[in-house]
Amino acid sequence: MTTATKYPRIQNVTPQRGKTLLVTFENGVRKVYDCGPLLQRDVFRSLQDDAVFRCAHADSHGYGVVWNDDIDLAESEIWINGRTAEQSGGGDGIPPPHR
Repeated sequence: MTTATKYPRIQNVTPQRGKTLLVTFENGVRKVYDCGPLLQRDVFRSLQDDAVFRCAHADSHGYGVVWNDDIDLAESEIWINGRTAEQSGGGDGIPPPHR
């Protein structure tokens, strides 16, 4: 019998410059996930368009990041492969989204 690993759910997603996401989990941990490598895969290719990329949001139950009905990422992928966002002085060390 195997036990599935349970990952924290996603609370909030903020698209950032450089095709990265700032993801806040329900436990307060914030991670930065680089979507750049995904853009070479067919299913993620439309995220090269900034307007599409900026549509990223948390799944209604927190199980991933969703862009549309065809594109999403599991919370486990971001938890495992995202890097912890640094916090310093009153800022968060993350540049604001490019507008």
